[in-house]
Amino acid sequence: MSAINKIVLAYSGGLDTSVILKWLKETYQCPVVAFAADLGQGEELAEVAEKAKATGADEVFIEDLKEEFVRDFVWPMFRGNALYEGAYLLGTAIARPLIAKAQVEVALRVGADAVSHGATGKGNDQVRFELTYQALAPDLAIIAPWREWDLAGRAECLAYAEKHGIPVPVTKDKPYSSDRNLLHISFEGGILEDPWAEPPADMFVLTKSPEAALDTPQYVEINFERGDPVAVDGAGLSPAALLARLNDLGGEHGVGRVDLVENRYVGLKSRGVYETPGGAIIRAAHRAVESLTLDREVMHLRDSLMPRYAELIYYGYWYAPERQVLQKLIDAAQQPVTGAARLKLYKGNVTVVGRKAPKSLYQPSLVTFEAGGDYQQADATGFIRLNALRLKIAAKLEGK
Repeated sequence: MSAINKIVLAYSGGLDTSVILKWLKETYQCPVVAFAADLGQGEELAEVAEKAKATGADEVFIEDLKEEFVRDFVWPMFRGNALYEGAYLLGTAIARPLIAKAQVEVALRVGADAVSHGATGKGNDQVRFELTYQALAPDLAIIAPWREWDLAGRAECLAYAEKHGIPVPVTKDKPYSSDRNLLHISFEGGILEDPWAEPPADMFVLTKSPEAALDTPQYVEINFERGDPVAVDGAGLSPAALLARLNDLGGEHGVGRVDLVENRYVGLKSRGVYETPGGAIIRAAHRAVESLTLDREVMHLRDSLMPRYAELIYYGYWYAPERQVLQKLIDAAQQPVTGAARLKLYKGNVTVVGRKAPKSLYQPSLVTFEAGGDYQQADATGFIRLNALRLKIAAKLEGK
């Protein structure tokens, strides 16, 4: 401990990092710098700097990373349609490598020799943060308080906060924790640890319930260029502004709620509840444009790799060479994905009702049931006969 001279803490102002800030000061007896990344938490960051100072931070850095987050992390991930275990759009997982990257940059700038985070020893975030630290700045020491101190759980953290006069947003009435950025908001812990219990209606932040959503459907058109969304209803928007716009639209129609039990990298199962309204809309629109523009075998090859790609992001390997190689394949495949999708939002559903592309592979003259066109139906006879040959041979051998 005496070897640590300055620490940069990934600080959110929540229960864990508020307690950790105080604990680091008491334990290591050295300056602690609080770093917070603005990834679109909204009003949550308004009092972070003041609170960090009051809790003992020697310096506070808050950096606006919203555009970088969406442009350089969310959009590349969405080019691949990444989905973990068939449901999770990776809103928390994709934020961690950027937070850790920016934290490392602050540490190098202020001459710190250690970084710290608030992830527990049971979760995925400890892996995500620390893999990034070691990929980008392997000489920095890493302090993981949840793996070092004697506070056994959040009840003890609440008691510690009360003892030291640290205000925290988690209460005994609402003991779940949440994580928010421009892509999503997640909820876990507390009352949500019972996978049979329905989430309380007043917990949700970004979305109305489908029952309370608007009674009139809304149509939205999204334009893509080389796999990235660039405009909504004809209006060009920056990446962060576009995602925020679709969050608003989707939230009004109850789109993007997910409740699942997932497999953490450390081997545990956990229950998470997520709101990802804009992401759910973009994914549906993106696949619609791809259906016109991607070659069949390219699409199938990419899709066969997507479970692995999603795992790499979920586990924290954003800066690993295998993820970077996969990203190059994905980005190359996305070059023709330019076009537009029209969707209908209604009562929690996203329905694709139209798609178009300037270089569409969909040819009505070939696929039509009407007479004419270049496709000769008789050609299918030889195609089927050759593909069935091995099946016929096997059947005859079995007959013998």
